[in-house]
Amino acid sequence: MAGLYIHIPFCTKRCVYCDFFSDTQIHYKERFLSAIIEEMTQRRDYLGGESVETIYLGGGTPSLLSAAEWEPVFEAIYRLFPVCEDAEITMEANPDDLTPGYVASLARLPINRISLGVQSFNDTDLRFLRRRHTGQQAIDALRLCREQGYDNISIDLIYGLPGQTPARWQANLSEALHADVAHISAYHLTYETDTPLYRLKAQGLIQPVDEEVSLSLYNTLIYMLTAAGYQHYEISNFALPGRISRHNSSYWTFRPYLGIGPSAHSYNTLSRQWNISSLPHYIEGLRNASLCPETEILTPHDKYNEYILTGLRTCWGIHLPQIQAKFGETKHSYCKTQAQRYLSSGMLREEGDRLILTQDGWFVSDSIISTLLWMDSYTKEGF
Repeated sequence: MAGLYIHIPFCTKRCVYCDFFSDTQIHYKERFLSAIIEEMTQRRDYLGGESVETIYLGGGTPSLLSAAEWEPVFEAIYRLFPVCEDAEITMEANPDDLTPGYVASLARLPINRISLGVQSFNDTDLRFLRRRHTGQQAIDALRLCREQGYDNISIDLIYGLPGQTPARWQANLSEALHADVAHISAYHLTYETDTPLYRLKAQGLIQPVDEEVSLSLYNTLIYMLTAAGYQHYEISNFALPGRISRHNSSYWTFRPYLGIGPSAHSYNTLSRQWNISSLPHYIEGLRNASLCPETEILTPHDKYNEYILTGLRTCWGIHLPQIQAKFGETKHSYCKTQAQRYLSSGMLREEGDRLILTQDGWFVSDSIISTLLWMDSYTKEGF
């Protein structure tokens, strides 16, 4: 089984925190749509004939494309790839794009899952983040999706905003729970370089929340969502029973996937590839049959590190016998040795043959994961 990701780079404006590749040059849209169909045609054999069980339309803002513009894209997908009958097909959308007419038009498409970029139901938060919608528009968009029969809806939330209080975050989560969506992704605000948010911090115009507040907000997130019946299955992801994101889970379980569009990444178990992060150069490369994605061949060390990095992010953790079988006894012993300090401190727990982060470990997962990663220098230290 495999996944297909299509990156739609268009945004009407950039959010203050976003470092994903996006482009406001909407006039490229027609040429872009032709280009992604051409890329799928040129790379149809990348997945080796594997059935496609998940399709994810991400961005950028996929909801800037009309249903009529999406129709030839889906025609190409189903013509070029063997798509499973029960495939999970997700489209990211902005709340203010989801008018009654637009949501009704999506019924012509095979989309069966909506991922709504809510970020917050609080208008003060939304103005700070430079989002286009209001909290009420988010609520209205969720209602419209339900009225059109979409029952597999995910929303994104952001916490850890400057000045955000526990009470304001609790109110946000209460609104999310009232919406009764199937899936919630909640991310701590990060200050990525080359974003307006980073520059505001560098100029001293905003002050990030301190670690104690961040921990409190994260623990509130876990407590409220798990108490409401959501499974905390990945550091930032929560799902009602049977509603785990199949597409995102494929990334964490090393299933192959093909990424289409500028800046999109692909993985075929042997290497990773990524397209150029430039809309005009992407289009021109496909027109001349010279796209040439960059490629990284994965070494055994890379594969071990990726297994640790992705596995420990999930509620299933890492499987020690699998490490031994796939990566050898040296790395198996190294992993167990490095993990011991976190088992002793209660940041990791053993569950059968698995090592899994505890709730205390979720918040400092980056530190734990980095300690278990393999570096070439370790071979000089007896491992």
